[in-house]
Amino acid sequence: MTDTIFAKIIRRDIPANIVFENGDVLGFVDLNPQAPVHVLFIPKRAIATLDDAAPADAELLGKLLLAAAEYAREQGFAKDGYRTVINTNSHGGQTVYHIHVHLLAGRQMTWPPG
Repeated sequence: MTDTIFAKIIRRDIPANIVFENGDVLGFVDLNPQAPVHVLFIPKRAIATLDDAAPADAELLGKLLLAAAEYAREQGFAKDGYRTVINTNSHGGQTVYHIHVHLLAGRQMTWPPG
């Protein structure tokens, strides 16, 4: 796996607006927000894509989603609702090959996204 921008954020080699952290997951504000709230949740142990995840990664993947839900509750917008998205590979819109969950909130979400 290449040394991604997310690996550099985990190591604190480059700055990020970190809003959530526990032993397994880091959450930081997206630099190109698509909603009033746009936070990326990444595992501290890199997995390139959802397609690369193995059964042994199930617990870590669950921790990513639970971290997003915890953040939404802590910030007070969980009851209004939010969207979580995992983009996978180029046609899925993935641009950084370190799996991550987008948490989008603060406005009514539509489909298709926009």
